[in-house]
Amino acid sequence: MSDVAAMQRLVEKHQALKKEIGKIIVGQHAVIDQILLSIYSGGHSLLIGVPGLAKTLMVNTIAQTLGLDFKRIQFTPDLMPSDILGSEILDQNRNFKFIKGPVFANIILADEINRTPPKTQAALLEAMQERAVTIAGQRHKLSLPYFVLATQNPIEQEGTYPLPEAQLDRFMFAIELKYPSVEEEIQVVKTTTNDEFPQVDTLLSAEEILEVQHLVRRIPVPDNVVEYAVNLVNSTRPGLDSASDYVKQYVDWGAGPRASQNLILAGKAHAAIQGKYSPDIEDVQAVAYGILRHRIIKNYKAEAEGITQETLIKQLL
Repeated sequence: MSDVAAMQRLVEKHQALKKEIGKIIVGQHAVIDQILLSIYSGGHSLLIGVPGLAKTLMVNTIAQTLGLDFKRIQFTPDLMPSDILGSEILDQNRNFKFIKGPVFANIILADEINRTPPKTQAALLEAMQERAVTIAGQRHKLSLPYFVLATQNPIEQEGTYPLPEAQLDRFMFAIELKYPSVEEEIQVVKTTTNDEFPQVDTLLSAEEILEVQHLVRRIPVPDNVVEYAVNLVNSTRPGLDSASDYVKQYVDWGAGPRASQNLILAGKAHAAIQGKYSPDIEDVQAVAYGILRHRIIKNYKAEAEGITQETLIKQLL
C-alpha cells in the first residue's frame, strides 16, 4: 500500500475508533485524541485527573478497540519492582524459571503512579525507555507496540512520591482531565445506571499500529516547522539570553530536546489524522500544551501569583 493510501486509511480508522470509543466514553474528545496521537507516535502518556473521571475505563476501552493486550497495575506504597516486572522461581526440577509480571503487555495502565516509591517507579521507567526489562542479569524484550498510560491524582499529595522531572520527561504527553459538562454528566449517569453494557469492536491489530507508527515517522516535515518547534522549546529556557523577560520572571527550568522531538512526532501524527500529508506550524501548536505542560518548571513567583503552565504556554505560543 502506498503512503498516500495508508494516510487516507488512517483518517478513516481514526474516525471509526473515536466513534467506537464513544459508545462507552462520553465526551473527553481532546483526551482521547491525545492518547491516540501518542499511540500513533509510539510515545507514553500521563493522565492527570481527580478520581471518577473514567481514566481506567477509557484506557481499557481504547485497548479493546486496538486489539491490544491490556494490564492494569495499581501502584501502592508497598509495591516492589518484582511485583511489576516478574521474578525467577525454582521449578520442580530445581531450575530457575522466569514468571512474567504485568509489565509484559501492550498497554499498561499504571494507576496512581505517584503512590509508589522511586525504586518501583524506576523499574517501570526502564521498561518505558528500553522496551525491555532486566531480571537477574537477563534481558527480556517486551512485545511491541508498547504503551504506558500512567495516572496521577492531583489533589491528594500526602503519602505520595511525585515523579521527578527527569522521569516526567519520559512521557510524551501530560493530559489533564477536566470534569464533564452538565449535559455530558447527565448522559454518563443515564448510560451507566441502566442494565445495558455496550461492547466495542476491535478495529486495529498490533501489526497495523506498528505500521501506523512507521508511517508517521516517514511523513516529511518542512524545515520552517522544525525550526518553529525548536525555537518554541528554546523559548521555555530562562537561562538563555534569547529568553523573554516573562520566562525569566516565572520559569525555573525549561523543556529539554526530547520536547522538540515529541513536538515534531506528535505534529506529524496530528497532521495525519487531519488528512494532511505534511505538518505545519498549526499542528505543532495543537499538540504543544500536552507536550510542554509537564516539562516547564515554574518558580515560586509563578506559584504565588497563580500562574499556570497553560498561561505560560499560551504566552509562548
